[in-house]
Amino acid sequence: MSNDTLLAQEFEEHRPHMKAVAYRMLGSTGEADDAVQEAWLRLSRTDSERVENLRAWLTTVVGRVCLDMLRSRKARREELDGPEHIEPIVSEVSEEQPAEEAELADSVGLALLVVLENLSPAERVAFVLHDMFGVPFSEIAEITGRSADAARQLASRARRTVRGSVPPPDPDLAAQRRVVEAFLAASRAGDFEGLLEVLDPDVVSRVHTVEGDRRWAPPAVGAETVARRALARGRPFAPYGRAAIVNGQMGAVADIEGRRFAVVAMTISDGRIATIDIFLEPIDPPDSPG
Repeated sequence: MSNDTLLAQEFEEHRPHMKAVAYRMLGSTGEADDAVQEAWLRLSRTDSERVENLRAWLTTVVGRVCLDMLRSRKARREELDGPEHIEPIVSEVSEEQPAEEAELADSVGLALLVVLENLSPAERVAFVLHDMFGVPFSEIAEITGRSADAARQLASRARRTVRGSVPPPDPDLAAQRRVVEAFLAASRAGDFEGLLEVLDPDVVSRVHTVEGDRRWAPPAVGAETVARRALARGRPFAPYGRAAIVNGQMGAVADIEGRRFAVVAMTISDGRIATIDIFLEPIDPPDSPG
């Protein structure tokens, strides 16, 4: 077996890890794949025999690639249009197979990804690499072009932004599903009180779609406000909703005539829905909610 073949095999062993790192930084599965492919191109141009720890080397390279991509995104001012590039990871759920373990392990909550969009590129890279993957600040310093102390400060600022923004989700997916099913049932029935029972008093609901989509709405805060919006805008589409696993947590999807209309990510904490992030497909069907 040639050295190139062995190197390719080693690279494939680390691909899931690299994609997990890139997805947390970029929020997009397509861009994460692009970052991983760029890492392979850079590895193929490198004397691999001088790489002592391939996993650490690849993590560093993916970090640099993602930092460049985030900076390019910011230069195009995409962040002003909201996190429309975030791509949820959806797994179907059934009684026989409640979750696909691989996707569950490699996912990160959508509510957290939305919060990460508020960080600067360097803050996001420092936070993801250190707090999620344990990369030392000395290595993060090389990626960001700053000192180790500066890298530590980047992660600290990011941590302060993230802390308290997303409540810890309940760990039991079956319990999460019961809450989601109750939310969907109340939405279908027009049951305002039923919605209040499953919504956290301080719940935040956000709609994500492309710029100019008339279905967009500003965030709704508070159980009564969110419940009223769910009944006013979402009730006609509630019959199409069904429970699904969205980025490792229970949420919902809505399909109309075989076409995916919406992905609804939820954070369920202490038995109630604390965040709702509705990702609308950039296709506006007739009579969609306005």
